[in-house]
Amino acid sequence: MTVLVTGGAGYIGSHAVQRLLVDGVRVVCLDNLFRGHRRAMELLDGRHPGLLTFVEGDINNRALVADLLTRHKVDAVMHFAALAYVGESVDDPLRYYHNNVSGLISVLGACDDAAKAGAGVRRFVFSSSCATYGQPPEDMIPVPEHCPQNPVSPYGRSKLHDEHVLLDYAEACRRAGRAFGVAMLRYFNVCGCDRTGLLGEDHTPETHLIPVVLEAAMGKRAEVGIFGTDYPTPDGTCIRDYVHVEDLIDAHVLAMRRLRDGEVLAYNVGIGKGYSVREIIDAVKAVTGRTFSVVERPRRAGDPPAVFNNPGRIRAELGWSAKVTDLREIIGTAWAWMQANPRGYVR
Repeated sequence: MTVLVTGGAGYIGSHAVQRLLVDGVRVVCLDNLFRGHRRAMELLDGRHPGLLTFVEGDINNRALVADLLTRHKVDAVMHFAALAYVGESVDDPLRYYHNNVSGLISVLGACDDAAKAGAGVRRFVFSSSCATYGQPPEDMIPVPEHCPQNPVSPYGRSKLHDEHVLLDYAEACRRAGRAFGVAMLRYFNVCGCDRTGLLGEDHTPETHLIPVVLEAAMGKRAEVGIFGTDYPTPDGTCIRDYVHVEDLIDAHVLAMRRLRDGEVLAYNVGIGKGYSVREIIDAVKAVTGRTFSVVERPRRAGDPPAVFNNPGRIRAELGWSAKVTDLREIIGTAWAWMQANPRGYVR
């Protein structure tokens, strides 16, 4: 089996590449290295020689994607390539629609081209987001897959547009008698690092809460801000669902192997409970044994008090459930990598 992983040099994509290689799957990774890391690919190639082909290139280059699909006889695609900063999407929405929506259309067009050349992709696993739900109604938390999808940012809307594109494309393939199955996985907050210590989380800029707090513990940040301390939650701070990156990738692999011709699946991926901002900060202090400045700030507009997943569907249909649910264990995997790689992937 050969899998094309787009955005495979990024945080989540590289962990997917690693898992596939461990399973003995041949992987073609396409990444433009805008926010991905060539070093992650070098490390994986060193561990699994002969199974990984890395190509620096852009998903909007349809001819390149079609050539990779055809030349390597790709059976399945895991599509991670996307821009994913909510604030940035508000400032530059056209860039997000071009990269996230036009990019997906380019990849699907390449799938068409490859099919005409006799090399058909049969399974497509898409990296979606709980941001497609926007601010879920209180009576739909924990969030099920049938929750209304009303995104509140260009990023969330780009992901929802992508889901619509995939649904229409899968239906067109079905009508044409072409085998094409789609799985759309809506992530909650992804965190942690692989437990072998090879791969980590290295973003510029870093906006994810756990690595931000860990950077404060390392002395890289002067302080950590808590945005809102008067929410109707046990400690007054926002609550979110945090899923370990390896558990997330397990869900991808299960979905890819479960997909049947013409099938369309949609699953939320999260642990099914939430941790508050204060709980994250306290757990980081406990894991690292370090203290740092914490500053309370006003609420940010649009932040709901609590959002976490209802994992019932994916558990029932795929048999998936998170293995790593202890907050300190999750943080410990990230802390171990950051200590070993204080400059990230820079050697």
